[in-house]
Formats: sequence, structure tokens, C-alpha cells
Amino acid sequence: MKGVILAGGDGTRLHPLTLVTNKHLLPVYNKPIIYYAIEKLVEAGIDRIMLVTSPRQVEHFVNLLGSGQNFISKNNGKQIQIVYGIQNGPSGIAEGLWIAKDYIGNDNCVLYLGDNILEDDIGEHIANFKEGATVFLKAVKDPHRFGVAAVNATGHVLKIEEKPKSPKSNLAVTGVYIYDNSVFRKMVGQPVSERGEYEITYINNKYIEEGKLKSVLLKKAWFDAGTPDSLIEAGNFMKNKFLES
Repeated sequence: MKGVILAGGDGTRLHPLTLVTNKHLLPVYNKPIIYYAIEKLVEAGIDRIMLVTSPRQVEHFVNLLGSGQNFISKNNGKQIQIVYGIQNGPSGIAEGLWIAKDYIGNDNCVLYLGDNILEDDIGEHIANFKEGATVFLKAVKDPHRFGVAAVNATGHVLKIEEKPKSPKSNLAVTGVYIYDNSVFRKMVGQPVSERGEYEITYINNKYIEEGKLKSVLLKKAWFDAGTPDSLIEAGNFMKNKFLES
């Protein structure tokens, strides 16, 4: 299993902060946002990661992260591997994953949107993963802001609606996904959406058609640190956690 972290985009909701650098490099209390994504994958046993970002900002990530020497694999006690992929423009999450296709090779993968911060341990779900795809859901108060999932009694996802005006559930699809290697075949011939992007919802719907999109309900804190308010909320949470430890 390899990891792919998407850390591109213009971060327009965080202007003017992101006129200086990438939003994933902004601080959440005592470390950059991107650290939380890397640490979560390393904690889950992932030690080979491609970080996909824009050409304008890749140097910033290289200066901070290098080849991964500051993160130690739980599998072999050595440094993890971080390599870099370039997404030239904001063309969608699915395109960001496609950029990592050759790096992933014949492996399965974890796709992690780099501005997501979650407290649950996802290692068990990665270790037990066999086929299909898994999305991580979180019950939220404002589901209309997110992709919203309808699930059955066995946890299989029946439908995902993007930012619905009248949500049928309060289960938001977070920015962490596990895919088997068929994900890349599902991308072949994918159309561009009305937004001009290659949407990850298209891929998830392919798994739904096969009855192979499973879900995990997160029980602990989750933050999508892409707005000033969520950035402050995540920072305060991490500050309190740090002071209590």
C-alpha cells in the first residue's frame, strides 16, 4: 500500500495568507497542516508517499520535507520515502491521483487530501483492506457544505451527493480514501465535470455501481482546514491536546 497526498490548489478561501505560500504549509498550532497528513499515514503503516502539488510551490514542500528524513517508518525503523508529483492546474482530485499512477504501480493506495486533519486511527482499516474502495465519513452539523453519503446497514455506500441543498443524511465524506488498483482503470475515459475538473465522486460512483464502496464512520475529531474559521478551530484543538499531554 502506498500513499498519495494532494497538496495543490490556490487556497482562495484563505487569501491573503495563501498568496505567500501553499495552504498546506500554514500552521495548525505548532506544525504545518501537511505534517498531520504525513503523520497519520505513517502511523497507519504507510511509508512510501507521493505528495502532489503545484509547480509554483513544490520547492516550498521540498525545503520543508526533503525526502522524508524527519519521519520514521514503523515497519523498518528507517526514514519514510517522500517523492513529488506536479499538478499543473486545479483540474480535480481524480487527476491528482492519476498523476501518481506510475508511482503506485500494481499496489493499492490511500488518497489523502492534505488539508484534512483527523484523530481516528485508520491503520486497522488499511491493514484489513482487500478490494474495492473505502471512504471515511463524519457526522456533521452542516452537511450541505460537503459530499454527503447514504449508506446501508452493512456500511456500503449507496449514493454520494455533492453539496446537496437538502441532504438526505448528515454523513460528510472526508478527504481520506482507500482504493484498490482498479481505480486507475475506472479513470480511463472520465469526462470533465461542469466545473472543468476530474471529480473523485465520479470514481466513487464507479465503485458504488459495483457494490464495492464501503464506509467507515469516524468517531473522533475531524477538521477540513481550508477556511480561516476551520484553521483556527483546528489550531485551538491541537493546542489543548498538546497542553493536556
